[in-house]
Amino acid sequence: MLTNHVSQASKTKAILTLLQGCNSLRKLSKIHAHVITNGLHHHPDISGKLLNFCAVSVSGSLPYAQLLFHHHIQNPHTQHWNSMIRGFSQSPSPLQAISYYNLMLSYLSPDTFSFSFVLKACERANVGPKCREVHGTVFRCGYQNDVVVCTNLIKSYAVNGSIDHARRMFDEMSERDLVSWNSMISCYSQAGLHHEALNVYSLMRRENVGLDGFTLVGLLSACAHLGALNAGVAMHELAREKGFMGSVYVGNALIDMYAKCGDLDGALCVFERMRKRDAFTWNSMIVGYGVHGRGNEAIYFFEKMMMAGVQPNSITFLGLLCGCSHQGLVEKGVDYFHMMSSRFNIKPGIKHYGCLVDLFGRAGKLEKALNVIRSSPAQDDPVLWRTLLSSCKIHKNVEIGEVALKNLIRLGSSNAGDYVLLATIYFRAKDADGVSRMRKLIKNQGVRTTPGWSWIEVGDQIHKFVVDDKSHPDTEEIYRKLEVVVQQAALHGYVLEESLIKASEFTSIDTECSGTSGSYHSEKLAIAFGLARTPEGTCLRIVKNLRVCRDCHSFTKFISLAFNREIIVRDRVRFHHFKGGLCSCKDYW
Repeated sequence: MLTNHVSQASKTKAILTLLQGCNSLRKLSKIHAHVITNGLHHHPDISGKLLNFCAVSVSGSLPYAQLLFHHHIQNPHTQHWNSMIRGFSQSPSPLQAISYYNLMLSYLSPDTFSFSFVLKACERANVGPKCREVHGTVFRCGYQNDVVVCTNLIKSYAVNGSIDHARRMFDEMSERDLVSWNSMISCYSQAGLHHEALNVYSLMRRENVGLDGFTLVGLLSACAHLGALNAGVAMHELAREKGFMGSVYVGNALIDMYAKCGDLDGALCVFERMRKRDAFTWNSMIVGYGVHGRGNEAIYFFEKMMMAGVQPNSITFLGLLCGCSHQGLVEKGVDYFHMMSSRFNIKPGIKHYGCLVDLFGRAGKLEKALNVIRSSPAQDDPVLWRTLLSSCKIHKNVEIGEVALKNLIRLGSSNAGDYVLLATIYFRAKDADGVSRMRKLIKNQGVRTTPGWSWIEVGDQIHKFVVDDKSHPDTEEIYRKLEVVVQQAALHGYVLEESLIKASEFTSIDTECSGTSGSYHSEKLAIAFGLARTPEGTCLRIVKNLRVCRDCHSFTKFISLAFNREIIVRDRVRFHHFKGGLCSCKDYW
């Protein structure tokens, strides 16, 4: 009897060792056969490892896992349920994970892992109500103080659009580890609430919480989106002090931050000091130079990337195409577009076709741009037609402009800015009837507009402005300064460009394209505030959510001349570097 027991124990140990080294489903099937012939299929450790490999391993099989779970495992333990929930939570069918979790509740109580895996499934399946239901079960089962479970609740709430619930969960945690803090920062950043992400870091400092590379990457991402260079430089110093500069992820985040804040020299400095670089490192430089309109530099870095033996990806070619478009390098841009598929087997996406339309459109090759859209698999994407319409405005082409707007209307994607663009084309073609038709369309169809805003970093604070903003605590000072600024610009040759469509003709008047001679667009207010609050010679950096209008573009050129300031504006499309009365885009944007 004892000999038989020792023999079984020896077999069990041998099979567990085999399972430990198993790396393919074929091997697992053989091991499973041995398990069955030796009568060990009910052994909890063996059945657990078999199931976990099938459910979770990249070499596994969820159908095989289901076969094991339903036909070979009697009275599944918590670990068995967890394997099934985890496997489906990271599969293309996350709702199946929730089904297994629901079934588990009829037999056993969940544990930390059960809750973590089902919350991941709630994230991926985008089922907010289930997340709240799981939250209730967490309390009933006594896991409300479990740091891991609460952190996963935060992430699940945020992904499901309940960022307020996520923050409430975070604030109510009795104990928070660094992963919890990093998750809250990441959740705010992914929700586009970058100010709040930086505010979480301020709270971390007050509570003397340390940081790691993940914290820095999250905070640098927030700085990049805000254009908060001063805050980003402070993070750079912190990375140096804490010894994180060896991390390729921190280095990449720094390059991205400097490029998006308009400081390409800072990005280059970080790049040159990095001992290890990956595709993201190279892409950050290529895209950075591309959106700044410096196509030749983007091409230079692409060639260096090839020499370094790093494989390009779709992002690489977006940066190249963007740079070629903004610098007018049409032939090179077309070559790179074809190179994607012919040399690197990368299928062009909608954004690549958009860049190609922009490339031809900016160069005045509007027929070619139109043919690109009609021959592309993305001809029903409004971005392509809107890009074409913008090019028609630059080159005053009424016929193709009308085609572009008709397609935007057909797709149900037209907005106020589109009508204003075509109205501008009609106006320059001296087509009063066309302008009148656009006015009527805006009135009759109740077209709503996108609110325009600009923000500027002064010191360690971000200040946000909208058109005719009166909400800033220093409003009186800002408007007094703006009067002086406008006068100085006028003395240097600035003339206000009247809007074709008056604000009263819009359903929603909080847009910048509808400004009148009596209104001040958000970047004008931001510039006035920056001039009032920074020393002479300081570069002003402004971020906009819309494309800069012609009047503000002209205004900013004259301000850069009158006050001898460099002004960098990041709009929805590209960067504009204003200096000495000129712009890096050469009035072509």
